[in-house]
Amino acid sequence: MKSVALPLLALIAFSGYTLSVMMQAEQSLIDFGISLMSRPDTAQVVIDLYLLATLAGIWMYRDARKRGHSGWSVLPYLLITAVFVSVGPLLYLVVLGWRGRELRG
Repeated sequence: MKSVALPLLALIAFSGYTLSVMMQAEQSLIDFGISLMSRPDTAQVVIDLYLLATLAGIWMYRDARKRGHSGWSVLPYLLITAVFVSVGPLLYLVVLGWRGRELRG
């Protein structure tokens, strides 16, 4: 349970916060992204996040392959990561932790 606790807590907290913000948002996610990219200071933050998302995607792909899974098995996590940067890797860690628990269990 220890290997799942921290990513699960972060996943629940961040996903809940994200859902709450999106329900109250006055513009679409795409419009918000475009407005962020229109200024150099906020564009730098977005670019930085997507560089980290790319590195997380590479890590998830390589980790899945190392564990003997198909590279396609991480596609759902990559798609989630493309939209909600930290949710995909957090979900991957939670699912990985639960599967490991089942195998040890």
